Amino acid sequence: MPLAVANESWLTPTLDLRARYEYGAVDGKDPSDALTVRERVGLKTHAWNGWSGLVEGEFSEVLGADYNAGAGPLAYPYDRANTVIGDPRNAELNQALVQYDGLDTVAKVGRQRIIYDNSAFIGNVGWRQNEQTFDAISLSNRSIDGLTLKYAYLNQVNRIYGSEADSPLTTVPLFDNVQDIAANVNLVNATYTGIHGVTLGAYAYLMEFQHKRNWDNNTFGVSALGEMLGMSVYGEVAWQDRAGFAADGEALYAHLVATKTFGDQTLLLSVEQLGAGFKTPLATVHPFNGFADAFTSGRIEGNHHGLTDVSVSYTLPIFYGLKWTHVLHAFGDDQISTGYGWEYDSVLIKKFDEHFSALAKVAQFESNGEAFVGGTGLPTTTRFSLELDYTY
Repeated sequence: MPLAVANESWLTPTLDLRARYEYGAVDGKDPSDALTVRERVGLKTHAWNGWSGLVEGEFSEVLGADYNAGAGPLAYPYDRANTVIGDPRNAELNQALVQYDGLDTVAKVGRQRIIYDNSAFIGNVGWRQNEQTFDAISLSNRSIDGLTLKYAYLNQVNRIYGSEADSPLTTVPLFDNVQDIAANVNLVNATYTGIHGVTLGAYAYLMEFQHKRNWDNNTFGVSALGEMLGMSVYGEVAWQDRAGFAADGEALYAHLVATKTFGDQTLLLSVEQLGAGFKTPLATVHPFNGFADAFTSGRIEGNHHGLTDVSVSYTLPIFYGLKWTHVLHAFGDDQISTGYGWEYDSVLIKKFDEHFSALAKVAQFESNGEAFVGGTGLPTTTRFSLELDYTY
């Protein structure tokens, strides 16, 4: 029986279950079928004088292994001929932290999930079965009315490739340690809501990595969200030093989003532009640039020729509580002189209750044959997923 004080449990279990079938077909590779189940099981303590703790394990089982998990030959499954679906078998400590909540500040020490803003720069890669977490110290302070100040120091990045992917370069040629990346990263993020109807943001992300020197960068940006002409409008610009795979250049980033709501329907127009070499190595990249993930590697590694993504999204309810989202993307380089291709995404979501939900997702990227990274043209890509989620 759990320990209890004043009829309140000292320990509360946490549970996050996900079962997924995913199909992937990339030109030049064999099609892949992945059937996986992910469990996150943890315990969190009752807060005592502001102090609390959390321990959580993460376990991924591969039930259908006709795919390449993309984590190297030591991780399962690995078949170089197959399309990559980044969900390897895994059993690891996902989170283990001590938290203090008091004096207008939340402080966390230990392995933890960190997501800033829309996750375009700092995120947990939540689409994949094994999420990205950080060994870190993080602070969030709200002492000034309307102002939220966040700071985090990251010592290690625990990536999505699972516990079996730990393989030093000297042990497995061509594959470095793709899972646990030693880091010296300082993150500063601020949000201000003290102006009626407007949310302002600013950030400075200073990143160095021991075994991934091409990830090194210093990124500074600002953002604003407000209402204009009956629409919600979001704008963001950023400048990056040490951009590119050699970490020796400069690049700009810009993102503009306009959202219009019609009753229970939503229309969204987005334009996102990354200058050549602009990189986001700690981001959740799946929500950006299409669900076929045609551009994710270049965006993470910083070895791309530039990207402009113009997209329009339409979400509507249909029946039995289903929400249906359609997204159309047109892609080009940062000069909008070379067209990479276009993509159509379709997502169905059904939320049964506060614990149980289901999702179906299809993505079709049609390539123009132009190169986003290096000199090889992007491949046409098809992806399809069916997913069930339960949280407690």
